Amino acid sequence: MEDQNKLSFPLTVLHKMLKLAPNSPHSYYKLEVVAADCNSELLGSDLVVALGFDLSSMEKRLQSLEKRILTEAAETPVIVFEIKRQVESFREKLESVEHLSWLGLFKNMSEGTHKPSPFYHKRTLRKTREECEHVREKFLQMSPLEVSEEVRQYLKTPTFDNWQWEDAEIMVLLQVMYTDLDFISTFNIELDVLQQFLYEVYRRYNNIPFHNFKHCFCVTQMMYGLIWLTDLRSEMDSIDLLIMLTSAVCHDLDHTGYNNAYQINARTELALRYNDISPLENHHCAVAFEILEKTESNIFRNLSTEQFKRIREGIIKCILATDMTRHTEILNKFKAILPVFDFSNKDHRDVLMMIMIKVSDISNEARPMDVAEPWLDCLLQEFFNQQHIIDPVQKALDYYTEMEKALEREKQNWAQSEKMVKPSNLKEPEAHPEPGGMTKPVNL
Repeated sequence: MEDQNKLSFPLTVLHKMLKLAPNSPHSYYKLEVVAADCNSELLGSDLVVALGFDLSSMEKRLQSLEKRILTEAAETPVIVFEIKRQVESFREKLESVEHLSWLGLFKNMSEGTHKPSPFYHKRTLRKTREECEHVREKFLQMSPLEVSEEVRQYLKTPTFDNWQWEDAEIMVLLQVMYTDLDFISTFNIELDVLQQFLYEVYRRYNNIPFHNFKHCFCVTQMMYGLIWLTDLRSEMDSIDLLIMLTSAVCHDLDHTGYNNAYQINARTELALRYNDISPLENHHCAVAFEILEKTESNIFRNLSTEQFKRIREGIIKCILATDMTRHTEILNKFKAILPVFDFSNKDHRDVLMMIMIKVSDISNEARPMDVAEPWLDCLLQEFFNQQHIIDPVQKALDYYTEMEKALEREKQNWAQSEKMVKPSNLKEPEAHPEPGGMTKPVNL
């Protein structure tokens, strides 16, 4: 009743112009959906079914209403032109869109890249509670909706554009990956537990330019795409695939934007805790298993002890492999086994899994330029933020600049004081009379 009693602004104005009786709880107006004219030009059968009406029909009703207003008001009010403009704008959006999303709205896949905000320094490092709850609520609202087949297929490609998607939508897409790889059924993962896990992961990625939640998604999406592209499902068992995907999701948890070299040189808490050995990667692992220690977010809680032990070992191995100081070591191992690679050999599989997450971690180079280029800007910004030598140098420059100005001011003050104050040891020249009554000053 309350919703039916509410009229939009344009309709309210029209009712006043037509001098209709006021809306009331006992006598209220109803908004009806009129069936589309069979002879009208449809926007597509799928769209008509989804929306329940046709824009051509709406335009005809609007024209009829406009004539009625002209008859009674003698001129067309401005509000009618505004309604017509809005209808036409809506038509253009629907006709130009290439993809109707599963959210009930449209997502134009041909839109230009939405570049990241350069103002990370104005945000708090940790996400606020309000920010997290807002995204969580949107995620839970969208998660039951069906994802279109078009999106599912696009998600498997290396050309996927992450900039088109918001954080809540990204969480839904991560849920799709776990579902499409049959992890939900194979490992008896409850949907609400998976959703809580994904939320905790989202919450523990920080507001930094590069190593943020969107980067987590990009790495995971590339891993997911490679699994399908190389048909690894037919060569590796589900536990190995689960290890790879979950490692990608967790590989940069709680990254603060300062790399290992900085951590070690600055003797940070992480460097001291992990004895300068991959401090960041060890921390990412620790945070991942903090999340998995909670029953409500432990997606492995229905697995056997042996299965969990294998998964934990695999995740640690994969995440530690993302330390670029180990790049040459891991690459050489892979090159050595490549000519005789055997999927039945656990050591071979372990090296492949490490290579897979490394490839996914640096996969921006394999993406289209309009997707990859903004990430380069983000990376450079993050590198710049940790060059703290700039700060003391700037302070030193400011200090010496101020000293120079102070010296100049002191010179000016001294010159001014000399003009105003005469020296006490100097006397006025005495005058001595000369012959004829004239006086002549005598210099001292």
